[in-house]
Amino acid sequence: MLLLRKIFAYPLSILFFLGFFGSLVFFHPIQWLCLKVFGYQAHKKSVDYLNFMLMRSLNILGTTFHFDNPHTLNRDQPYIIVANHQGPYDIPPIIWYLRRVHPKFISKKELGKGVPSISFNLRHGGSALIDRNDKLQSLRTIKELTQTLNETKRSVVIFPEGTRSKDGIPRAFSPGGLITLFTEMPDAMVLPLTIHNSWKLMRWGNYPIDLGVNVKHIVHEPIPVSSMPVRQLVQKVQEIVLADFPEVRRREREPRKTTAKKTNV
Repeated sequence: MLLLRKIFAYPLSILFFLGFFGSLVFFHPIQWLCLKVFGYQAHKKSVDYLNFMLMRSLNILGTTFHFDNPHTLNRDQPYIIVANHQGPYDIPPIIWYLRRVHPKFISKKELGKGVPSISFNLRHGGSALIDRNDKLQSLRTIKELTQTLNETKRSVVIFPEGTRSKDGIPRAFSPGGLITLFTEMPDAMVLPLTIHNSWKLMRWGNYPIDLGVNVKHIVHEPIPVSSMPVRQLVQKVQEIVLADFPEVRRREREPRKTTAKKTNV
């Protein structure tokens, strides 16, 4: 069954890529025009609808999206959206379904050039581009971002694992970026977000893309940053985001393996 699905995935993936990259190319000049002529709000709208079209491109593959957010989010409240990370297709639903709170991203600097629409938005839409090999630059850039977010009441998305999970099982969070955000944005709310099944889209690599995947985003109850000490908050948010992954709990309970050195007698 899996082999048959993979066979059908090859031609459908070609149609998907035509729609996906066609949307990126189509919206690139629209973004430029909106930003240069009409300003931030128009540019933001163009980015919202770009990501709506990227989701529709995934529908070609039979991909469905379930975004569970029972909470009313305040437009005048900055949010720190903390999520596990399974792949590049995590992002369009976050931008579209959380567009009310203007989500910005902390992204690696390499994405700031060379990708139509995406690179332009990362450079000009209020996100932060960091050098993963330069911790001081990363922290300085994140601090500059927090100053803007505090003033504009916009939100930021962070994937604290640092890189995507290729098998869907999350890694432990790296606390550095979270601690900086929580420290610099004491009036913000933390919005834990759990992502399921996005990794399955790339189970065979970049091509073909799997068919009929149900991608789920679950938004948990917001937590005031000021409600507890920063390191305690990091631990609590990690527990909430990863609670639906029994593999993580089993991994945490397993004793660490030690390798005994052999000695010649």
